[in-house]
Amino acid sequence: MTSTRRNFLLKSSQLALGVGLIGCQTKNNSDEDNSSEQLNSEAPSNENNALFFKISLAQWSLHRTLKEGKMDNLDFAVKARNDFGIEAVEYVNQFFEDKAKDTNYLGQMKSIASDNGVESLLIMVDGEGNLGDTDDKKRKQAVENHYKWVEAAKFLGCHSIRVNAFGQGSALDVAIAAVDGLGSLATFAKDFDINVIVENHGGYSSDADWMMNVMRKISMDNCGMLPDFGNFCIERDSGKQWEGKCINEFDRYKGVEMFMPLAKSVSAKSHDFDENGNETHTDYSKMLKIVKNAGYSGYIGVEYEGSELSEYEGIKATKALLEKIGKELG
Repeated sequence: MTSTRRNFLLKSSQLALGVGLIGCQTKNNSDEDNSSEQLNSEAPSNENNALFFKISLAQWSLHRTLKEGKMDNLDFAVKARNDFGIEAVEYVNQFFEDKAKDTNYLGQMKSIASDNGVESLLIMVDGEGNLGDTDDKKRKQAVENHYKWVEAAKFLGCHSIRVNAFGQGSALDVAIAAVDGLGSLATFAKDFDINVIVENHGGYSSDADWMMNVMRKISMDNCGMLPDFGNFCIERDSGKQWEGKCINEFDRYKGVEMFMPLAKSVSAKSHDFDENGNETHTDYSKMLKIVKNAGYSGYIGVEYEGSELSEYEGIKATKALLEKIGKELG
């Protein structure tokens, strides 16, 4: 993006963002139960043809297995298909963070996925700086840090990179910065036919009113959302993003409903299940009705983050829940 366009975005956003952000900081908690049963699925099944959506696997579901060295990044696509019957994957950059420009390594990833009939959908990108940084120099560097992941996503055949709209400062200042940072990155990614999609991932980005105001200001076809069924905590008592008790949470159902018109992928977050297979934090029936009513028919990614079940069993439980409710909704 040229400096002229960047300055225009910054200046033209200030008044509208200031008005739009008034009163968008305090939301309600909303957790409900639902029902399902676990299902083992070691091979792809035609059952998913009856669903209004397709199922993918987010690599973060296996983050402990990967970090402990029990699985290599190059094994991920094969595991998704052979162990879980899932034929589409969502990568996480931290598991091959030094390989973004290594075409030999990326070529192996691409070949393994292709040879096993697995589609590569997106790369979730973290650790490359804040796209909503209010420091112009740091934000520009963060944007440029993401370029290599846009190029890697294109090489792998993905449609998107998932990014964050993080930044420190007032809601207005971070919003203005995020419009510029996300817009600049989306402008670069457009030439590669890659989408830049934002996940509600804590802080301001989990305030759907704030996030949608930012997206309206950007207004680019290749800049969209990745609604996550969880991750709607705006503020924690520790003052840190991932530590402590949530003291300000946006309603997850309202948030997903607001994000769906811009959704280019969806993340089915799961943590805990009851004896009947219910995810105890999110009513999957209610959530999937919202997704279906939005006219969405793309991929929903299994993203298990719990600790009571093993990662393998948690993935299977989440997939089973999606399949059960998906069939009920027709």
